[in-house]
Amino acid sequence: MKLAIDAMGGDHAPKEIVLGAIKAVQEFSDIHITLVGDESKIKEYLTGHERISILHTTEVILGTDEPVRAVRRKKDASMVLAAKQVAEGNADACISAGNTGALMAAGLFVVGRIDGIDRPALSPTLPTIGGEGFLLLDVGANADAKPEHLVQYAIMGSIYSEKVRGISKPRVGLLNIGTEEKKGNELTKASFELLKKTNINFIGNVEARDLLEGAADVVVTDGFTGNMVLKTIEGTALSMMKMLKTALMSSLTSKLAAAVLKPNLYSLKSKLDYSEYGGAALFGLKAPVIKAHGSSNAQAVFSAIRQTREMAGNDVVGLIKNAVEETNVSKIEQ
Repeated sequence: MKLAIDAMGGDHAPKEIVLGAIKAVQEFSDIHITLVGDESKIKEYLTGHERISILHTTEVILGTDEPVRAVRRKKDASMVLAAKQVAEGNADACISAGNTGALMAAGLFVVGRIDGIDRPALSPTLPTIGGEGFLLLDVGANADAKPEHLVQYAIMGSIYSEKVRGISKPRVGLLNIGTEEKKGNELTKASFELLKKTNINFIGNVEARDLLEGAADVVVTDGFTGNMVLKTIEGTALSMMKMLKTALMSSLTSKLAAAVLKPNLYSLKSKLDYSEYGGAALFGLKAPVIKAHGSSNAQAVFSAIRQTREMAGNDVVGLIKNAVEETNVSKIEQ
């Protein structure tokens, strides 16, 4: 299996990207990784490995670049070349921790959409209290959505959760302001009616307050709402950990208590750690494209590679294509 990785994308590139790639080839004997980026900078951290190669380029898409314009103008940027490796058949999938909007643009313009998918969805796996996690889509690929788009998200998320995350009959929930069937705005009401007619395991509406309790394995919503939920969960987790640390360091007694609780606190932190869950998949493209977190360390990069390997190995894209062909959304609407 061949993977192309944007070595220059992310806050800690290329060091953490390279270290994550090294860890991955040591763990998985069936992958070959092409690191796309500045060869001299990559080689500072790459301790020769026969299953890691370098595609040299010095051009980079920055976080401040306008996504679509950058993809069109910076044709030799590391992110664009990684996507081209997939489009040209030199790689089975690509990964980047760089500019999210630019990666979505590269995915659409270079890799291309699956026929029948109107809009790809950006879909991370988020932590739950029980440690199982849940897939949330969309979290920002499309600010607006139509009911048929949410049906497509649900189908893609269900397939991914079953084939990659190993969940039998994933529970699919519709994010809403209440669990009652008639709750919500026009989008959620219409989406509810369509989702009832599919053959996925649709469990109805779920509320944001129940997400971390594991209310569903897959949660679908429009990208505007999903992005706010994602940022709220991330911000709350970081704030709670900071508040807890401040409280435990406030006195000698609390510091002693912290020393006793240290193993439990590490366990709590690991449950909230995005680096264990991989990246956010761009579902709906002709090949796996994974967006790793911008602040990814080597462990997060490794997890994204593991996730990508499982997506490609289980032919998730092929399964989505087949499911879309079999599911006529216009027919469901009738």
